Amino acid sequence: MMPQRSSTRYLRFTANSAASPQRSSLLERLLARADASVPVPDWRADAFRVIASPGALMPGVAAAALYADCGAVPGVSAFIATPVHYVAEMNNVRLSAAGVLSLSASEALALAADFDSLWHDAGIRLLAGRTGALYCVTDRPMPAITHDPQQIQGRHIEHHLPAGPAAPRLRRLMSEIEMWLFEHPVNRTRIADAAPAVSALWLWGCAEVVSSLPPVAGWAAGDDPFFKAFGARLDSSRAMDTPRAVDTSRAVDTPRAMDTGDESRSGSGVVVIGVAPGAAEWGDIESRWLERSVADLRAGRIERLELSAADRKFIVTAHWRRRFWRRPRPWWECFE
Repeated sequence: MMPQRSSTRYLRFTANSAASPQRSSLLERLLARADASVPVPDWRADAFRVIASPGALMPGVAAAALYADCGAVPGVSAFIATPVHYVAEMNNVRLSAAGVLSLSASEALALAADFDSLWHDAGIRLLAGRTGALYCVTDRPMPAITHDPQQIQGRHIEHHLPAGPAAPRLRRLMSEIEMWLFEHPVNRTRIADAAPAVSALWLWGCAEVVSSLPPVAGWAAGDDPFFKAFGARLDSSRAMDTPRAVDTSRAVDTPRAMDTGDESRSGSGVVVIGVAPGAAEWGDIESRWLERSVADLRAGRIERLELSAADRKFIVTAHWRRRFWRRPRPWWECFE
């Protein structure tokens, strides 16, 4: 099979590895011998161009996730409402290092129903997705600059709260949600089960709701809410491959691993990897994605491999092996 035009494999690493980073020989050799390193202020926009059809406009993160999970819904502004766990300190509040939580479908439904009973006259709704995701939809525009909670785990939240025209209203809503959740029955059950309490719902991915998603020419894999929307469309009869650790104690629908011989995964694609080197799942991730991508690069099935983390991206072509004199260094240092 001939490669697609400018076929690119885009691997995004999202895991927070600050606690105990581990070395990865293949990843570090690729980074050391890359053709170029460039900044990427918005990695989702950077990755979307890899799979977008010509002329397709990128939808907002929350809009795409909401549409893929719930279909077209009435409303104006959409946010992903991610459950998070805070750590209170003397003068600030920190998002726990493992503070992005997952809810079961029943927990999400209970929170959505109770939220709507309290906020039903405020023009704000909470919707529960099929596998525990939550979305906040407003009847009026609420433009705001928001931050992905995955990228601020372990940090103080003060400088990452919403900004922009609707920021005061959005911050007030998030504070009200914190008080509502403080002794919520869902939290009492979680605490009894030794699960972390939901301190707040982090509202992010602000976007205008959409009635459809743009066509894409490539494929997507992983558990990012934006790219999962497009991965699900590739083959709605199959679960999307999820290269990250999954909490099966609370998961309702655990996506299965993909067949590595699947021809639909050739050519241009985006993979969002939430497993850090050294984790129990890393060996499978390395062979499934890094080794396979290097083989595809060598065979000409793809023309570029792009490795992204934090605010930086490394571009690798088939010439990377020629730069054998470049000494690898710890992969996390490359993305600092």
